[in-house]
Amino acid sequence: MTGLPWDASYRDGTPPWDIGRPQPAIARLASEGGFAGSVLDVGCGTGENALLVAALGLPVLGVDVAERALQRARAKARDRGMEAEFAAADAFHLERLGRRFRTVLDCGLFHTFNRDERPKYVASVASVTERNGTLYVLCFSDEGPGTGPHPVSREELKEAFRPGSGWDVAAVEADRIQTRFHENGAPAWFATIKRM
Repeated sequence: MTGLPWDASYRDGTPPWDIGRPQPAIARLASEGGFAGSVLDVGCGTGENALLVAALGLPVLGVDVAERALQRARAKARDRGMEAEFAAADAFHLERLGRRFRTVLDCGLFHTFNRDERPKYVASVASVTERNGTLYVLCFSDEGPGTGPHPVSREELKEAFRPGSGWDVAAVEADRIQTRFHENGAPAWFATIKRM
């Protein structure tokens, strides 16, 4: 997957999904002890969620296809004196990382994939998630006014991570994703998914 279109989003400023702080849903998850072990942040952007995890004292790797976003993430880590690793990686080929993670975070990436791309992505994430590990997905929901681009239904989310795919969807709850375009955030699903 080429990173050029995503990289271009960072060329002339700040893209709408980069709010300059961790997503509130992810901050809440961190405060509740939701992260454990080695953590992978897939589609990390400029690294705010990954840096939140690093502040917990956990090893974290943030990956993205947009090199400009990764440069900003590395600069933030350096400026804040934090230990966090950022690397370019294709979300459809995470096995190339050669590592496994206890916790995986997908904040705003899943909804960018169309129905045909989702099985490849789900298999890719499975290849780097430890058995009994946890994947958290925060994605745009199709329910409510002011939905974001590429909204996903609860059924589509559950279908993508059906048990035959090596996953068990433990919960899908209504939440919000903050953007620069949504004053009170856009409707979202927050899913907790266990690796079988």
